[in-house]
Amino acid sequence: MSPSPSGYARNGDVRIAYDDLGGTGGEPLLLVMGSAVTRFWWPTGLVEELIARGFHVVSYDNRDAGQSTHFPAAARPVTALFRRSIPAYTGEDVADDAAAVMDAMGWDSAHLFGHSNGGLNAQRIALRHPGRVRSLATSAAVSSDAGRAKMLRYIHFGFVARMARLRFPETREGDIAMALAVSRALASPGFPFDEAEALSRIEKDDVCAVRDQGAMGRQLGAHWNGGGLARLRIPAVVLHGDADQLLRISAARDLAGAIAGARLVIVPGVGHDLPRDVWPRYADEIRAVADAARPQPR
Repeated sequence: MSPSPSGYARNGDVRIAYDDLGGTGGEPLLLVMGSAVTRFWWPTGLVEELIARGFHVVSYDNRDAGQSTHFPAAARPVTALFRRSIPAYTGEDVADDAAAVMDAMGWDSAHLFGHSNGGLNAQRIALRHPGRVRSLATSAAVSSDAGRAKMLRYIHFGFVARMARLRFPETREGDIAMALAVSRALASPGFPFDEAEALSRIEKDDVCAVRDQGAMGRQLGAHWNGGGLARLRIPAVVLHGDADQLLRISAARDLAGAIAGARLVIVPGVGHDLPRDVWPRYADEIRAVADAARPQPR
């Protein structure tokens, strides 16, 4: 059974489960996870690296994931990116969920680190709540400015098709096997796959987080009308693996180019995941961009 969250934040009728992961007294850092998967998918070792660098770390389940509120509307992940149908909720709603977590923690502002679709959402949180975001770090993310045509060029659709063909029994054992298969497919080719570490995260979920195609479709289909990245005036770093199976490197280049002063870091051998070997480096990059947000002495 999934561990109970530290608490629930409220955004209207939506409940957002969040965990205080430690580092009380440090600088607030909010972790924003990607679509479908839960807050449990943040590697414990990476969190420990972040706490060691002076952060107070909090993670949360996006709406339609884990122990947060789920929605009933039908949606499919790929078509949701490109159809103009009315979404179950908007990108603005999703950004407001993060602000609600900050409120629940008593934080007036925080640094953000978003992975995959969480990196996209982190950009939108910063745009929607500019006074509440100190710095921005993303990993394996696309630009919020990207239109449908750009999205088509970023995505490796062959990989998406292979993932869509995965079939496992709808049992506890099948859920674990499916999540492990997805984790292995996304794993960094340049580093050993740590099955024990992956299972330590996967087994915290009551059901397979990546099995619910409807939830993923609703998350990816959240339309955004909140302006472009040229408005951001905060330090930012864009991290991306050169072996990302899902997104081309051009996604990272375009994202970094859209944010004034953003630093682009292409990491050799890294796929669409957060492997053990890069935890110290990623923590250092997040620390550096947070330090750049501090007021400079006169």
